[in-house]
Amino acid sequence: MTDARQTTTAPPRWPHLADAERGALRELLIHGPLPRAEIARRLDVSRASLTRATRVLMEQAMITEGETALRGAMGRPSEMLVVRGDAHHFLGVKLTGDAVFAVVTDLGARIVASAEEPLVSTSVSDTVEQIGRLYDRFAVEFDDIRAAGISLAGDLARIDGRQIVLASYFLKWREVPLAELLGERLGIPVTADNDVHALTASQHWFGAGAGSDSLALITIGAGIGFGLIVDGRVVAGHRGRAGRFDHLIVDSTGPTCGLGHHGCASVYLTSESIVRAIGRAGVDYAGAVALARAGDAIALQAFESAGRALGVIIGTVMNGLDPERVVLTGDGLAVLELAGGEVQRSLEAVRLPYDDSARFDVLPFEFTEWARAGAVAAIRTILRF
Repeated sequence: MTDARQTTTAPPRWPHLADAERGALRELLIHGPLPRAEIARRLDVSRASLTRATRVLMEQAMITEGETALRGAMGRPSEMLVVRGDAHHFLGVKLTGDAVFAVVTDLGARIVASAEEPLVSTSVSDTVEQIGRLYDRFAVEFDDIRAAGISLAGDLARIDGRQIVLASYFLKWREVPLAELLGERLGIPVTADNDVHALTASQHWFGAGAGSDSLALITIGAGIGFGLIVDGRVVAGHRGRAGRFDHLIVDSTGPTCGLGHHGCASVYLTSESIVRAIGRAGVDYAGAVALARAGDAIALQAFESAGRALGVIIGTVMNGLDPERVVLTGDGLAVLELAGGEVQRSLEAVRLPYDDSARFDVLPFEFTEWARAGAVAAIRTILRF
C-alpha cells in the first residue's frame, strides 16, 4: 500500500502580503462585501494605494468583484469586493481528552468538510500522526490547504519563538511543541492555541462579535473558561492564563474547592460540581439535567446555585472589563434553561445600578465550532493578526 505522505503534495506557500493588502482582506473577511472607497476610508489609505492592494489580492485569488450596489440615497453605484470561497482552504482541529474534531474551511471560515474520530491514544506522537492522516484524507479533495490551527484546553505560550503547550490537563501533556511537530508532519504552517482563546478570536471575526472592538466570551461545562478581545486583539496574559474566573468567590461561606477556596465559582458551576451537589450514585451531568427538568428539588437547587455563580461571573466581567459584547457558550448551557432567572437576578445584583441592562449572546455548543476556531486561528496567524 502506498503511504499517503508520499503522494500528498504540499500546496504553494501563502504569498507575502503588504500591510494594505492584509488590512483590506481583513476588512472584507470581518465585514463582508465592501466597495473600494469604504475599505480605503477604514484603512485610512489613498484610493490609489487601495486599488494596488486589491489588485494583488485578486491576482492571488483571494477576492473578486461582486455585484454593484447603491451606497446611499444619492450615491453612485459602487462595485463591491468579496472574499473568494473557491480558493485557499484551512484545516482546523479541536482536541479533547478522548476525541479529535477536524474541519476544512475556506478563507471566509465557512466549513466545507468535517470529520471526527476517537483519539487513538493521548501520546503526542500518536496524536500528531492521527491529525496527519486526517489532513492527508482532506488533501485528496482540497489541494490548497494553506495552514492549520489546533485548539485544545490548556496553557500555551510562545517561548523563544516556539509555540509550546505548557500543560494540558485532559491530554496529560507538558512542555509539548505541538505546532512544530505538526508543521513537520503536514508540511504547512501550523499554529496551536488555547481552545477558549481561539473560539473568542473566531467569534470576534466571524461570529457574534464581528466588527466590535471588544468582546468577552465565557464557557461553562467541564470547566469555566474565559476569553477577551480588547482593541481588536486577544488578551492572553503573561503566561497565556488570562481570565481565570473559575475561582472567583461567590459565597465565602460556601463549600471548599480542591484548592482550598471557600465558595468559589468552580464548586457550583462546573458539570462535575452540579453532579456532586445532587449526590446520587450513577447520576452523570445528563442525568442531572434530566432530574432538574423533571422537577427534582435537589437537582433544581444545584442548578440554581450554578446560575447564581454564573451571574456573578458575567456581572464581574461586565463591571471590570466593560466589553462591547459578551458571548456565553459551552456544554453546560442547561444552566440557562434551568436557572435563567437566578442568572439574571445574580447578574443584576452585581452590576452597577446606573448601568444599562446587561445583555449577552448565547452560542450553541458544537465541537465543530471549536474546530472551526482552529481554522480561524490559522487564518489570523497567516495574516499576522
